[in-house]
Amino acid sequence: MDKLIIKNKNVIIFTLISTILTFSYYKNLKKFVLGNSSSLSTSNNSKYKAIYILNTNDQKKIESTLRNIKNAYNDPRLKDNLDIELIVFGEGVSVYFKSNPYEQLLLPLKSLGTIFKQCENTIKDRNINKNDLFDFVTYVPSANGEIILKQHQGYASIHPW
Repeated sequence: MDKLIIKNKNVIIFTLISTILTFSYYKNLKKFVLGNSSSLSTSNNSKYKAIYILNTNDQKKIESTLRNIKNAYNDPRLKDNLDIELIVFGEGVSVYFKSNPYEQLLLPLKSLGTIFKQCENTIKDRNINKNDLFDFVTYVPSANGEIILKQHQGYASIHPW
């Protein structure tokens, strides 16, 4: 009887140690593969993050990009768990001009939480007066720098078309 109890204790201890080692192995494997600060977090508290890139004044591409943003917000898998930014540079600045017809497409996205950013290099290079752009636009020193920073922070980088 004593041998049976000892054998059962050994089996339990072996199983426990195996489970701990397996868990530790996979935890370390995840760190190795994904890095210490994985953007693929499985936590329910983390938001999905995307930065959309726009650098064209082509009306169809502008409207397509804005429609893509709207579609992301409407995706039931992402609903109420999504942060989106739109970074604009080069010819894309046309989307932010008050004189262009895009306000009715931008405002609903703004109400959903989209942050609209504009490259200051474009503003300087083209001598654009910021008063000619929508008031809800924020400015960053460079679009490329912003994209790099956001990717480092785990944002998906999306350049439609």
